[in-house]
Amino acid sequence: MTIGLRIAERQDRVSPALAERAAKLPVANIGDVMNRMQAMRGGFLAYGGRRAVAGPALTVRVRPGDNLMLHRAIDLAQPGDVVVCDGGGDLSIAVAGDLMCSHAAARGIAALVIDGAVRDIRELAAMQLGVWARGATPAGPYKEGPGEIGYPLACGGLVVSPGDLIVADEDGVVVVPLAAAESVVAAAEAHAAKEGAITAAIRGAGWERGWVEETLAAKGCAVTR
Repeated sequence: MTIGLRIAERQDRVSPALAERAAKLPVANIGDVMNRMQAMRGGFLAYGGRRAVAGPALTVRVRPGDNLMLHRAIDLAQPGDVVVCDGGGDLSIAVAGDLMCSHAAARGIAALVIDGAVRDIRELAAMQLGVWARGATPAGPYKEGPGEIGYPLACGGLVVSPGDLIVADEDGVVVVPLAAAESVVAAAEAHAAKEGAITAAIRGAGWERGWVEETLAAKGCAVTR
């Protein structure tokens, strides 16, 4: 086994039905029911034409500024996959652009999530593909390697394992561990329904924020009149 230059076939992955349910939910609600611990750090922007997606992770780690293994990952990805790329957070060289993303869209890939930079953002915005990245630059990539596909990696401050459920919208990206995906999506659906009822009450002027006063009182907040 060559560490840093290897490809592993993925076994388990979230089901398309579960991904479809997750795609209907706000990413913020999914993050909330995981105690706000599974959101990628801020700074990921939505560049693609698809602004909300959910799907199983295909992981790829590249050397900053090099996209050889990202090309191969897109070749190996299945329709509906979210290709998650650890590009080391480097923003000096883009690792994906118009041509690569066009190929990904043609293959039915749901999205690319890149801890790094992209380019050709006008073209990306017109594609039926989700693209989340840390930034944009016109500088193009090298294609020499090394890299890894199908192994756990770090992206946006989180560990992402192959097959995990990735959900993204204009707020950002969350990672749902595969083993917990069913229960998390169910909890997020209930949470979204509760927030929907609160929103309706606010618009109807029928909601009281009594919990705020109760929380402050419990903390000993002093009120001066």
